[in-house]
Amino acid sequence: MVYKRFAEVGRVALVNSGPQEGKLCILVDFIDQRRVLVDGPLTGVARQALNLNNLSLTDFKVPLPPRARTGIIRKRLEKSDVLKNWKKTAWAQTLERRLIRRSLSDFDRFKLKNAKQEVSASTFKF
Repeated sequence: MVYKRFAEVGRVALVNSGPQEGKLCILVDFIDQRRVLVDGPLTGVARQALNLNNLSLTDFKVPLPPRARTGIIRKRLEKSDVLKNWKKTAWAQTLERRLIRRSLSDFDRFKLKNAKQEVSASTFKF
């Protein structure tokens, strides 16, 4: 299998740690071998330098000129429907499920456990 997720200008990435954890951003420019300038005008990520170790590169890429300004990035993101396509991926759906599970209250977890037990019991009845 050939690796296709190269760090390049316009590559969409997911922030793994920090205050913007779980948000998508776009690589705008390279500062050095470890740090990149990112921007996410539609996702709430401010234009800033982030370490590549704190990013997960996705399969999506938006055609951008180097050092593009926020307005150009916003227009190209809206045109390309990257955010809509991201929500359809299994990766995004898994992250959303984790977020929902994390926010459950104790009673909600109890109801979920009981629902799972009912489904399990109904499938294994003889």
